[in-house]
Amino acid sequence: MWLVRLAWLNLWRNKNRTLISMAAVFFAVVLSTVLTALSDGAFDNMVKNVVSYYTGYIQIHRQGYWDDQTLENTILNTQPLQDSIYSAPGVIELAPRLESFSLAASGDVTRGVLVVGTDPEKENLATGLKSKLTQGKYLDSQSNEVLLCEGLAKRLNLNVGDTILLIGQGYHGATAAGKYAVSGLIHYGAPDLNDRMLFMSLNEAQHLYSAEGLITTYVLLLDQSEELNETASLLRKLLSSRYEVMTWEEIMPELKQHIDTDTGNSKIFLGFLYVLVAMGIFGTMLMMMIERSYELGMLLAIGMKKYKMIILLVSESILTVMVSCLIGMICSIPLVYYLNIHPIRLTGELEKTYERFGFEAILPTSTEAEHFIWQAIVVFCIGLFLSFYPVWRVIRLDPVTSMKR
Repeated sequence: MWLVRLAWLNLWRNKNRTLISMAAVFFAVVLSTVLTALSDGAFDNMVKNVVSYYTGYIQIHRQGYWDDQTLENTILNTQPLQDSIYSAPGVIELAPRLESFSLAASGDVTRGVLVVGTDPEKENLATGLKSKLTQGKYLDSQSNEVLLCEGLAKRLNLNVGDTILLIGQGYHGATAAGKYAVSGLIHYGAPDLNDRMLFMSLNEAQHLYSAEGLITTYVLLLDQSEELNETASLLRKLLSSRYEVMTWEEIMPELKQHIDTDTGNSKIFLGFLYVLVAMGIFGTMLMMMIERSYELGMLLAIGMKKYKMIILLVSESILTVMVSCLIGMICSIPLVYYLNIHPIRLTGELEKTYERFGFEAILPTSTEAEHFIWQAIVVFCIGLFLSFYPVWRVIRLDPVTSMKR
């Protein structure tokens, strides 16, 4: 224990050297923590934007529906089935949908459209549909009107109050045709969706397609997105093999691949940061050993054992790195939380690009505790590993040579 106390006193014999060493470790912890929190926060926000505007976190269909999206692959919308889904921990809302394709006409202009019949209130809770309304009024469960995406409305030269004609094929080959007033316009960031989507109440869609009581999809909202795969696995066990349970990662593999690629790039960048940190710490240790060469040689000459000197130097290194990591971790907490409440806002062309595709033009930070803990642990391990350099120097130290000035 006296060696540890001596190590602590030795650190402050040369305050400048110690403060430089601690600053290198401190800024490494703060910078790496903020970068990882910013990276994960940006991806989490991207996922939140994507799943909240249409897909949801999890979708449930009849087995085989995703590969053959026709009305023949519908499921019966029953209360016992909904109760089974709600019984899974983490599921806080579900929206039933009946989705199909139709030909839409206005005057002499026609377009293929994706018709989404849904419960307006549940859809709003699950995906925030009402917040996307730009003109007109929102639907209710008994409404016989429709909501058009702005891009589709522009292609068909329609506005609020105009009439749209739909014709398609219903359940079991029945003719599906109807005439509907446009109650409002909504905006989707993704151009592909904004140019072809139309919403109506679930009851009206079931009547249009002669599919009374049937739906194609349940869209689920989760309480904790981190439990996505666990909730999906549990739902597969709760439901029979007649149903397929798909996460947003399976529905949009390209987005998942993009996130994985960017995460890999972030890890490479962090790797370079750790190398720079290691070089900074090593440089400080190198200078320390050169400056203390005479002192260490003198201690050996008067009888100090090498193993005690090794314990002394390693204790100094550990104390320096540990205190710096602790201070860095504490100081990074308010900074990360501030950037979470006041995220970095993108401007210019980058802002327009983000908003055009339905993403918020912000870069918030993630406040998961693991960011603070793991970055401090990683930097501490780097410092601990580099503390073996003084050990190697002491083992090879010759008192006579080191005391020569």
